[in-house]
Amino acid sequence: MKQKEFKIPFSGLKQGKHEFDYDIDNTFFESFGYDEFNAAKVNLHVVLNKMSTMLELGMHAEGSVNVDCDTTSEPYDQEIEGELELVVKFGDEFNDENDEILIIPHGEHQLNIAQYVYEMLVLAVPQKRIHPGVLDGTLQSEVLNKLAELSPKEEKNESEDNDPRWDELKKLQTDK
Repeated sequence: MKQKEFKIPFSGLKQGKHEFDYDIDNTFFESFGYDEFNAAKVNLHVVLNKMSTMLELGMHAEGSVNVDCDTTSEPYDQEIEGELELVVKFGDEFNDENDEILIIPHGEHQLNIAQYVYEMLVLAVPQKRIHPGVLDGTLQSEVLNKLAELSPKEEKNESEDNDPRWDELKKLQTDK
């Protein structure tokens, strides 16, 4: 399972800052059963600040994921970037109800950050995925041609049956 490498054994570390780097590919997301990405290439940098009573984690990820466009279904590389700050405290029992504070039992000696990394990266992808070629008009696709053909044609003709009440209100708006 790809998530094993995301277990950080903090008990043997000295107090202070420690840095970890990870290269994440699509097998990481597949281990969570997430199949929205065709491919992934993300670099994750984790800074662990170990103190006597708690741990502070700072995570920064950047890279790209290959996704399908919502409009044309054409695959493209979507650049992503994400950051997450996490405070780990020690308590009687495991508690992850708070998004920014994780409580782990006193006897723990390692921390698995895989779930937090997964959520950070999935949320970094825009909800509406549009191929850059659609936005700048350079993508040539049958789907785009069909959408243009089927789009409603705007025919705006001013009808002479305007309601005079609306006309008076429009005058108020422009007379400022």
